[in-house]
Parts: sequence; structure tokens; C-alpha cells
Amino acid sequence: MTARTIPIRFTDDAGVIDIAESLSTLKGDGRHLWLAGDETITIERTALSPSGDGFVDHVSFSVADFLPLPEPPEPDGSQLEIDIEGLDRHGDYLWFVGSHARTRKRVKPHHATEQALARLAKVSSNANRYLLGRIPVVEIDGAPTLVPSAPAPGSPSGAKLTAGALGLTKQNRLTRALRDDEHLGLFLKIPSKDNGLDIEGLAVIGERIYLGLRGPVLRGWAVVLEVRLAEGDGPDLLLAPISDSDSDDGNRDGRLYRKHFLDLDGLGVRDILAHGDDLLLLAGPTMDLDGPVRIYRWRGAAHARTSVVVTDEAIERVLELPVGTGDDHPEGIALMPGEPSALLVVHDSPAPRRRWHRHEILADVVPLPRD
Repeated sequence: MTARTIPIRFTDDAGVIDIAESLSTLKGDGRHLWLAGDETITIERTALSPSGDGFVDHVSFSVADFLPLPEPPEPDGSQLEIDIEGLDRHGDYLWFVGSHARTRKRVKPHHATEQALARLAKVSSNANRYLLGRIPVVEIDGAPTLVPSAPAPGSPSGAKLTAGALGLTKQNRLTRALRDDEHLGLFLKIPSKDNGLDIEGLAVIGERIYLGLRGPVLRGWAVVLEVRLAEGDGPDLLLAPISDSDSDDGNRDGRLYRKHFLDLDGLGVRDILAHGDDLLLLAGPTMDLDGPVRIYRWRGAAHARTSVVVTDEAIERVLELPVGTGDDHPEGIALMPGEPSALLVVHDSPAPRRRWHRHEILADVVPLPRD
């Protein structure tokens, strides 16, 4: 594998370091690139420069400008992060998903024993993390732009595109549907990085929304959830019944999700990318480890008509990605704008060599082997 790097340049403001050092997902959109991090409530947009040597013209969109976040602002006016771990552009919407994960306090080197033990015992939950949402996209001055609502293109009835989300209230969270699940229910109270429930990938194909789980990994089997959404009241979206049959003919049996179990050599899903009828999966450790990190292809994923266990020829190991020691963990993948045969990779805990400038991060461009 021969990779090159390309800079992503952000606006010069106080929040840039948080964005650049916590990028978790990205999505190409023509010559533009959507990005999000796991420590903010914003979605970023950049554009490939005319010379193709970097991503520039950074614009930031706050999700709170389009949807009422479940968590109230902090006393200082700040808002708890959404922990956005997946993005996808489908039709006239940009879709995003939070991790849906509980968290355990991090222990740092300066913490004394008693303080470290207290932090390890502290598990918290943040309602903003339990969102699966969409925001309309329209072209303004040649750039895809997020808006609260817009006329639906070509609609004779005057229908509108509107921002909405599953999880704006506790009653319509995905985790509510999963709490009695025989495979996943027991993991809802376990924090991320402890093999608890942790969504880290999103891909939309037609009505199908695929959610890749970093955890849990069940005796080596990774999990991808499949859901469909329906309109609710106002901005609330609802889980729609999904059939477990050989055709999508509207014959729904009341199930609210499908579970797909994939043999990814014991790794969990860190990102998902729709690639025709296939899904490309970025896979890495569920626990707090450096690697390995690989790209797999799930062939014919869009044709699965039931919950499936995916092995053998349906899963192909495509690439092995390098990781650092304590840093440089591949976290998000997208097709490189203008290069459909290459992947753009961003990293969590980026190594110092990726930070040449305070407002810039270097991403990798990796050739995708021919299918």
C-alpha cells in the first residue's frame, strides 16, 4: 500500500484544535467534504482546492441550529458533545449518528490511586449521544449547505425536506428497542471501550440505514444493525417496521431492526462506507488498543433480506492500515473527492507529524485495490 497525505485546513478560531484532533467521520460530496468530531456538536464542510492540494474553505454548522438537542446547555453556555461517529449523504439529506455509548472516566498519569479508582467507577450517560438524524442539504453558491427545511425537489404537492432525528426524547431512542435484545441488551449499560454498545459507522442505501458497532463484539463477531425510519411528530423520527423476508414489498412484520454478524477477525466496526451494493468496513479493536486496523468488504450487503451471519467469500479483507503507538488510529474513511479508486482516511489521536500547523491536519489518501 502506497499512501500520500493531504491537508485539511480549518478556520482560525478557538475551536479548531478540538475539531482537528477529534475527527471521527467524513463523507465526500462532489468536491466537498463533510466531517465531524466526537467532542463537538458541529458538522464541518470543506472543499478540495482548485489545485487539488488540500481541503479549504472551512464552514462549521451547529446541529443545535437545526434540531433541539436533548441535553440542556451547561451553566457556561456550552453544550455536551453529540459524539458524532458516522456521516452519510443520501439524496437531499446529510445523515449523522451519535455513538449511543455510555462513558467511563479516563485515568491520567497525574491521578493518585484513590482518584483513579473513583474515576474508573464513574460511568455517565449523555442524551445528545443517542441521536440518529438527518439535515436537508441544498446548493447555495455552488456548495452543499445545511438548512432547517427546504422544498422537496420535484414534489407536485409542495412537500418539504425537514431536519429530524431519532432519539430527541428517551421514548424514541434506538436503545429502547434494543433493551430486551438477546444479543445486545446486556451491553447497553456497559461503557464504550469496555465492549459496551458503541455505534461508530453509518451508511444509507435507499431506505436502509446501516449502523456499524465498535462494540459489542460477541465471541469475535462484529455487529452491523440495519434500521429504517419514519416520520413522527415535528422533528421526531421513529423506527419503522422492517420485514424479515426475501423482498421489500411493504410486507413488514413489526421488527424494528435487523442484526448482521460479521467475521472481521475479532475486530469491531469503526466506520462504514457504501460502495455500490457492497459495504466497506473500517475495522479495529473494540478495547483501548492501537491495532490492528483493516478495511473489509461485505459483498452484496444491500441484498440481504434477513438478519445474516456473514463469513467466507462474502467478506474480503481489502487493506491493512498502519497505526501508531499510542496515536494515529484510523477512525473514518470516505472516497476521495475526484478519485473514486482511493480512500481518504482521518485519524483519532493524530500523531504530531500530522499537525504541521495549528489549524491543519494531514489525512491519508490510500489507493483502493481493484475489485
